[in-house]
Amino acid sequence: MEESIATTVALPIALAVIMVSLGLELTRADFRRVFELPRGVAIGLLNLGLISPFLAFAIAEVAGLAPVLAVGLVLLGASPGGTTANLLTHMARGDTALSVTMTAISSVGALVTVPLYLGLATDHFGAGDLGEIGMAGIVVRVFAITIVPLAIGMYLRERYPARVAEVIDRVKRVALVLFLAVVVAAVASEFETVTENFTRVALAALALNVAAMTVSFAIATFARLDGRQATAIAMELGIHNATLAIAVAAIVNIDYAIPAAVYSVFMYVTAGLFARLMRVRNSAADTVSPPAVSGTAPA
Repeated sequence: MEESIATTVALPIALAVIMVSLGLELTRADFRRVFELPRGVAIGLLNLGLISPFLAFAIAEVAGLAPVLAVGLVLLGASPGGTTANLLTHMARGDTALSVTMTAISSVGALVTVPLYLGLATDHFGAGDLGEIGMAGIVVRVFAITIVPLAIGMYLRERYPARVAEVIDRVKRVALVLFLAVVVAAVASEFETVTENFTRVALAALALNVAAMTVSFAIATFARLDGRQATAIAMELGIHNATLAIAVAAIVNIDYAIPAAVYSVFMYVTAGLFARLMRVRNSAADTVSPPAVSGTAPA
């Protein structure tokens, strides 16, 4: 798709608003919590930074995706957790504080992970190079559309807490509408390519979603994290910031956005079912042994 106002202006603005809304819900304490929950945060970020992207590589290979679609799946897998993961973790009676901390840190870490895995994927799948933009250009743009608005949101919360409390729900609704608009626009812009590859891409995206949640939950459990922390980590792997993946794809090749757009159609369904299952399990565990006070938010 040729560059248009939708890809050059609307997409970055939509992502910026979404990242500001995330910043409005964060404080510096959410970043300091890494020292309070070091094992949970480390395992969660290991899953986000290594397990998810390499699962995307493997699934793209097995599914035999076309190069641009394979790169798009890896780009999605390398994207940080989305804000909805925090809400669903809360609904599942998971460790909400751990979820928020992982979202905050992984959103900053996207400055490294997204360009890194995008470059590796384009080389591995022979999808060409990053063109005139180059790696440095992508880093700069990711910084501009993620870190800057995130910092602005955090500053506004710290500077005007009462006003932010009044408008946060409206801002979140606007962010949700913008997210849906981004997904619809991404699908519409490449409708023919989406319909031609929908089954294969959908199966690959679904496989990534389920595999990432399953593997990350198993790793967390094997590492002897409790059920609430394992829930938070799995949910973070199930709900990626698809808007970021779509926005980065628009910078390089809009076809890279197709897996993220398709993924967005059903990720809330699978994550919602997981949340429902874990809510019952975590509630039962809480009645037997209430979770220790560790800075987690009450569910």
